[in-house]
Amino acid sequence: MIPLFKHYLQLKEKLPYVSLGEFPTPVEKLEQLGKEIGINHLFIKRDDLSGRVYGGNKIRKLEFILGLALRKGAKEVLTFGFAGSNHALATAIYAQQVGLKSISMLMPQPNAQYVRRNLLMSTCCGAELHQHRNLSMLKTGTIYQLLRHRLKYGYFPLIVDAGGSSPLGVVGFVNAAFELKEQIVEGKIPEPDLVYVALGTVGTAVGLILGFKALNIKSQVIPVRVVDEKFANAKKMVKLFHKTNSLLHSIAPSFPRLEISEKKIDIRHGFFGKRYALFTEEGMKAVTVMKNCTGIKLDGTYTGKAFASLIDDAEKQDLKKKIVLFWNTYNSKDFSDILTTADYYHLPRCFHHYFESEVQPLDKNS
Repeated sequence: MIPLFKHYLQLKEKLPYVSLGEFPTPVEKLEQLGKEIGINHLFIKRDDLSGRVYGGNKIRKLEFILGLALRKGAKEVLTFGFAGSNHALATAIYAQQVGLKSISMLMPQPNAQYVRRNLLMSTCCGAELHQHRNLSMLKTGTIYQLLRHRLKYGYFPLIVDAGGSSPLGVVGFVNAAFELKEQIVEGKIPEPDLVYVALGTVGTAVGLILGFKALNIKSQVIPVRVVDEKFANAKKMVKLFHKTNSLLHSIAPSFPRLEISEKKIDIRHGFFGKRYALFTEEGMKAVTVMKNCTGIKLDGTYTGKAFASLIDDAEKQDLKKKIVLFWNTYNSKDFSDILTTADYYHLPRCFHHYFESEVQPLDKNS
């Protein structure tokens, strides 16, 4: 039974849920890396190992979202992202695992090796892929696809919010906070002072903040923005926090009603770069430092930028005696063997240019 359900049996009885991942994910102390950057007590939460085929932070959300799809008797799910979306790929992989078809509504992004891998893996999982030039066209295209699938199959696909960051999806990271609490009690990590995490669709950070507050854990979550500010901001986080809190309290009245203000959220904005998914010098240096010291893979779009913020804080503040936890939201599972026979010509024509043009300059050996 997952930790959240142990504390609140009403949630177990009423919330949709399907087991997908391999939890709890390990917590490891990074001794050498900590010495390298000046933090005596540096830890990492290995959500990169959260699944057999594909890890990362999305599985925790999908356990509840796909649970809902199965409960509703859905046959298809439709979700959103950019061309190399980790969320869209995770949805495709785990939807297929539970017998559902996935539809990905995507927008263009700077080219990278991972974009190619994710597109190929998505098509290997039977996902239906569509790309639209901007958000307005994506919205129009989504309406068209919903109607098309309704007319063709007799039902609408279940819509999955971008990043899985609906109140139901966020419950997955409330549970992650409860999981970390168990690891603290077991002595695998002291209660962290600071928890650094990439901030995209905000669900991961919001779930951790809500879970920590419910458990009276004093850890401060440091969200590092890696998307445009209109998608990731304190106002959006507060709104999602309260919606998720209301959902949990409505099902389990013993789950506390909690409050948070925008002033209490310390988003780091300085590591995003010029645009979404465009790698930065400091982000790629952080990727290299992590790999050289630990062998753990980060990425240039999300976790590299988040870890760059942690390194910057260590240089500018005295974190030497702080308990610092880096929450690794990236997938580190290698699925290249599955792609040996994959051919990008099987993708819709609009995606071919990712394979026929150069990747961005900072994307080397990724």
